[in-house]
Amino acid sequence: MTYPIPAAGTSAAPFCPRHPDRVSYVLCQRCGRPVCPQCQRSAAVGVQCVDCVQVAARTAPVNRTVYGGKVRPGRPLATYVIIALCVLVYLLEWLPGLNVEQSFWYAPVYTQTQPWRMLTSAFLHSQQFLPHILFNMYALWILGHALEPALGRLRFVALYLVSALAGSVGVLLLAPIGGPVLGASGAIFGLFGALFVIQRQRGGDVRQIVVLIIINAALGFIVPGIAWQAHLGGLIVGGLAAALFAHAPKGPRRNLIQFGGLGLLVLVLIVLTVTRMNAIHNLMIQYQL
Repeated sequence: MTYPIPAAGTSAAPFCPRHPDRVSYVLCQRCGRPVCPQCQRSAAVGVQCVDCVQVAARTAPVNRTVYGGKVRPGRPLATYVIIALCVLVYLLEWLPGLNVEQSFWYAPVYTQTQPWRMLTSAFLHSQQFLPHILFNMYALWILGHALEPALGRLRFVALYLVSALAGSVGVLLLAPIGGPVLGASGAIFGLFGALFVIQRQRGGDVRQIVVLIIINAALGFIVPGIAWQAHLGGLIVGGLAAALFAHAPKGPRRNLIQFGGLGLLVLVLIVLTVTRMNAIHNLMIQYQL
């Protein structure tokens, strides 16, 4: 919105363009218009009006991380939001009559009719095993503090969701067709894979990350009821997604390469899902015959 600038040499009292009922002898250092106390914004020298501050904010260069994300000072908000969602859903699981687990967990039988379960299951956790959510949220808190500031919020959330989807695809491809699975472990392993790739690309020490991956992967074979297939799927795709972020060439096409590559990864996961479901369907027909 534009406001008129008082003509030079006029003897009329200067009024704020935004508030014509307010006289102001303070001028904006940028445009020279009168600006009332409500519209004044502190600047390096003097004050500026609201409009000039907004224009400057739109035209100011955006600080970017080394991987192209927008630099946001402060705490990793996306990480905290994902943790809060998981905790909220966990509390809802305990409310009688809602049947949250049964409505949103994933099993291969739901793939064709309710494919969204491949993502929603990553926000559920077992009611019978409290360490399930405690460990996953602690791991997410640690990994989020390392990855979100480096990648930026958008890339971090995309990495989490693609890894969660890959975990469900891993279950569909590798696990026996059976009971439901739930938990953020597939997405967490995707973050582990991403941290390994980024640390290696930076030239950092990756031995501790490798040890953590091995220990947590081994638990999938030692502790009953853990879907190691989801861990493997998330780990592989999370590492591939991080490689796209880390090795995309800098320049005006970097975002296109990064998110276009993520789109291709999702497309591959969809193709694998459809292929597997067709194979299961054909086996069922043969068995019925």
